[in-house]
Amino acid sequence: MPTDFGMLYASRIPTSYALPSMIALIQRVTEASVLVDGDIVGAIGPGLLALVAVEPGDGDRQVRRMLERLLGYRVFADARGRMNRSLRDTGGGLLLVSQFTLAADTSRGMRPGFEGAAAPEPAQARFEQLVELARAAHPMVETGRFGAHMRIALVNDGPVTFWLQAR
Repeated sequence: MPTDFGMLYASRIPTSYALPSMIALIQRVTEASVLVDGDIVGAIGPGLLALVAVEPGDGDRQVRRMLERLLGYRVFADARGRMNRSLRDTGGGLLLVSQFTLAADTSRGMRPGFEGAAAPEPAQARFEQLVELARAAHPMVETGRFGAHMRIALVNDGPVTFWLQAR
């Protein structure tokens, strides 16, 4: 009896992997800044740097879930030194930087494919929605400049870096 291994493999992949998911690579920092054309356009002290990618199909649900995760993810030390405090708890800064390359397909070949990233217009709209909601919910939010060539300087605290997805 022949077996179609492709179908067998595909049937074992959880369907949740196929859902749209806004991506953020977060880094706990003591400071971070973004320069565009030699000018600082965003800077924070202690807090989180979040590199954010929007995927096709991301909508209000993913934006709101990502904001919830960014503000609530417990990556800061409590009195016992355990990661038990969130950005919301500490009041630290949040630096949001759009980075479509996080959605790249790097599974084959020697050049990334960017089919997994949303087109620029919808990506910018969702990123700006995230920024607007973040500024309404948190006292210290800075950003890079969407679509610009940016230079990001940071001091990673730990190092502590996490990959977040919001489905």
